[in-house]
Amino acid sequence: MISFLRGTVHRIAADHLVVLTYGVGRKVHVTPDTLSKTRHGADIELVTTLVVREDSMTLFGFATEDENHTFEVLLSISGIGPRLAMAILAVMGPDELAAAISNQDANALTRVPGIGKKGASRIILELENKLPKLAATSPGPQLSFGGSNQQVVDALVGLGWKEPQAAEVVQEVTDDIGTDAGTSVILKAALKILGARK
Repeated sequence: MISFLRGTVHRIAADHLVVLTYGVGRKVHVTPDTLSKTRHGADIELVTTLVVREDSMTLFGFATEDENHTFEVLLSISGIGPRLAMAILAVMGPDELAAAISNQDANALTRVPGIGKKGASRIILELENKLPKLAATSPGPQLSFGGSNQQVVDALVGLGWKEPQAAEVVQEVTDDIGTDAGTSVILKAALKILGARK
């Protein structure tokens, strides 16, 4: 089981990184926020979970122990696979998810592509008893900042939105707050707008 990874960012794609460790490139699926905070050639540390299926082994990486733990808890829910769990973390993050569960806020969960009212209610029901674990926080590695508007568009496409729609919203956000705001800020603002328009 691979639970931690330290290396150099060899390649950045729409939904994953290739991290070079001792001459071996490892493909690691990460959240858009993590993508937005790294760059090619940067040193990186990720807390990881290896998801083993009958026909595949897929590595998922996170900036903090809290994100990783939340991902694993989400995978324990019937009907939630790695892709949907990553989408939840991309739109909400551990703290906002914990708040939504605590407040019985199904509307917050419906901002995630692929989750309707019925699914949101079921997730809240199943996570209620696991809330103390979700609310726990612990320090994690910090990532260096970098990225571009196209990277934000690619990340949104990876989460299920159409590219023209994603590009339009990213342009809207940058027109409003400027490109100097940083990729992470632009991404979060775009997700908020797309979630409200769903």
